[in-house]
Amino acid sequence: MNNATRNNIKLDMSLSDNAVDFIDDDRLTYLIENTEENEAEIERIFEKSKSKQALTLEETASLLAIRSKEGLERLYETAREVKRSIYGNRIVLFAPLYIGNSCVNNCKYCGFRASLGNKTIRKTLNHQELVDEITSLENEGHKRLILVFGEHPKYTPEFIAECVKTCYETKSGNGEIRRVNINAAPLDIEGFRKVKEAGIGTFQVFQETYHKATYRKFHPENDIKGDYMWRLNAMDRAFQAGCDDMGIGALFGLYDWRFEVLGLVSHAIHLQKTYGVGPHTISFPRIQPANGLDRKDFHFVSDEEFKQLVAVLRLAVPYTGLIMTARESEAIRNEVMEFGVSQIDAGTRLEIGAYSKEKDGSQDISREQFMVGDTRELDSVIRWLMNKDFIPSFCTSCYRLGRTGEHFMEFAIPGFIGNFCTPNAILTLAEYLEDYASEETRKDGYALIERELEKMKDSSRRDAVKVKLSKIREGKRDMLY
Repeated sequence: MNNATRNNIKLDMSLSDNAVDFIDDDRLTYLIENTEENEAEIERIFEKSKSKQALTLEETASLLAIRSKEGLERLYETAREVKRSIYGNRIVLFAPLYIGNSCVNNCKYCGFRASLGNKTIRKTLNHQELVDEITSLENEGHKRLILVFGEHPKYTPEFIAECVKTCYETKSGNGEIRRVNINAAPLDIEGFRKVKEAGIGTFQVFQETYHKATYRKFHPENDIKGDYMWRLNAMDRAFQAGCDDMGIGALFGLYDWRFEVLGLVSHAIHLQKTYGVGPHTISFPRIQPANGLDRKDFHFVSDEEFKQLVAVLRLAVPYTGLIMTARESEAIRNEVMEFGVSQIDAGTRLEIGAYSKEKDGSQDISREQFMVGDTRELDSVIRWLMNKDFIPSFCTSCYRLGRTGEHFMEFAIPGFIGNFCTPNAILTLAEYLEDYASEETRKDGYALIERELEKMKDSSRRDAVKVKLSKIREGKRDMLY
């Protein structure tokens, strides 16, 4: 049964008869309710984290139990140290591109749910509109996109693959899209295989909430998304289809934030144990205002809790990229960035077709899935990152040179990935400075590059990067390292 057929049938059968349930609700709840802050145990866990070892569920629960000011400060300090030791000071940038917001589901927190009817403006980009959106994003300097689709019969694997092909084929001046990630409904193995063949990077499927009773509360059982196990095993099917770059996530605010962290870690442990590779990225969006959303139904996560969950995830899954989206405000992103975040979006617009429209700074909740918290344009975000001593990166080299999945871990675990990441971050930043940056950003960017070159201890690597930088200034692009 293909995905288009599945979307057109009444769900009177399970889609996931052979699925594996690796989320033990009782165990996770027990850990939350019975784990207390223990200074000696926490210090032991911090020392383990510094050696870049993944944490057990029990160890993760110990970090979630920290309440003292001193304990939290040590947590944040350790998360900073671990993050810098693995990822250095680079932050990868991308843009979300909503292809269509038609959806057959009725998730109670979503501004695109089917029951809203005419209260939400429905739109799917046609081919020319998609080209226009990609061109606009390239003209701003973006090199990495994540395409977002609702769950609907017309968003088939073939349609997704065609959108990916269009992204890679559309060029504007020196602009090009070098990596296309996907956020879409779970597919069957055949569907994942078709999308993989289109050359995608990461395929994201967020469980939303790992707590089964809460999942049923927010996802009607007669909807496709109402099948908890079909969604939970999406990444398993993706691996079986040959995909090795997976993105998981939870929507924080549906249930106890500590349970969701333990659910994400359980998911990472399952993938690592079963396939030898954990998730490539974890996302942790918080509930934001949306069309028709009733705030009383939710467990809103405070800013302090948000900071803690990001730091805990960094230590629990040290080699997994952490994505903080523009749902969060500039102020929160500024504060939390240090604790483990490795990717962010910038210049984000959620309205279908909004990138090719004239910018006026407005948001129309009837046309967007949720309100964006950080509305700054890409150039402003890049300058902000550099002022915080981060290297904004558009790097896609590892993916295109085969350093993914198990191969990525072969490089990452010994710490060698820094030998690739920093040079590639510098080179892709230089491309942006040459082609798209404002004068102020260009000046700050080249000053940052000079500082980063001075830090390189390997003179041969530094010289090689300098040669490639010279070629970029001469007009060459895509200098893979």
